[in-house]
Amino acid sequence: MDVTSFKHLSVMPDEVLALLDLKPGATVLDGTLGGAGHSRLILEKTAPDGVLIGLDRDNDALAKGAEVLAEFGGRAILRHANFAEAAQVLDDLGIDGLDGMLLDLGVSSYQLDQAERGFSFRADAPLDMRMDRTASLTAAEIVNECSVEELTLIFKKYGEERWARRIARKIERVREENPIETTLQLADLIQNTVPGGRVPARIHPATRVFQALRIRVNDELECVAKGVEQGISLLKPGGVLAVISFHSLEDRIVKNIFKHRVAPCVCPPRLPICACGKKADVELLTRRAVRASEKEIAENPRSRSAVLRAVRRLAVDNEGGCR
Repeated sequence: MDVTSFKHLSVMPDEVLALLDLKPGATVLDGTLGGAGHSRLILEKTAPDGVLIGLDRDNDALAKGAEVLAEFGGRAILRHANFAEAAQVLDDLGIDGLDGMLLDLGVSSYQLDQAERGFSFRADAPLDMRMDRTASLTAAEIVNECSVEELTLIFKKYGEERWARRIARKIERVREENPIETTLQLADLIQNTVPGGRVPARIHPATRVFQALRIRVNDELECVAKGVEQGISLLKPGGVLAVISFHSLEDRIVKNIFKHRVAPCVCPPRLPICACGKKADVELLTRRAVRASEKEIAENPRSRSAVLRAVRRLAVDNEGGCR
């Protein structure tokens, strides 16, 4: 693997650093290392003795991260892991809390640009879509082995695809003759199946199905929910969790978890007094989601869909109240 080909522009770097509000000596976890752009800035901000734990499920990203962060020596600790496994990684390292945590969700530009990874239909490639290539499940297995009902649910749930059932039925008919093994096979099938599929449009008709398959292959939404909940619990009092989402399904999960954790009471409005005893354990730092500037969007079009949200962990005593 040639790590020199790994290109990835960090999204909203200034905004991320401002929200994390890091001090020298801080311990920070970047759960989605990618090209290590955010991690490099974090290490510079926390010099001279801050520690960065960088996780990624993609070994290519880890190789690039090791190259980019080599000058920081032992201050950069990199591990092959999903961010949903952060608690286990920290336990193995003997680290009992974080001053900051960053999750930059979704697929990286590098993964999209590497045709052989099968994330994109811009070139013909095997239907793979695994972020972690040591995992077993591929998009081809889902397309060729799942029932019409299962495919319909996947396309609807993870892609919000209007023509989910029609596409699933067409897949079933086609694979009876020959398996669907490549990105262009699937993209052409979808174009020929949905109404107006061959009419030029801003969004390719296969986009939502490819998103749905990628999310299912990598269990992305389940990992987001677990990773965000777990991330909050790993913060020290005053620590900040910042999350960058790139589509509404991810952002909805993040927004709802933050909303629940910020709420001091979740009792039904009809109750005269609180019966749940819940206390807020975070404060919201982004009343409105932060978005990239027009300047950044012009330089990095991928940032157009990015949504940044953050919370700060509150100190909570044994009685459940805030100190």
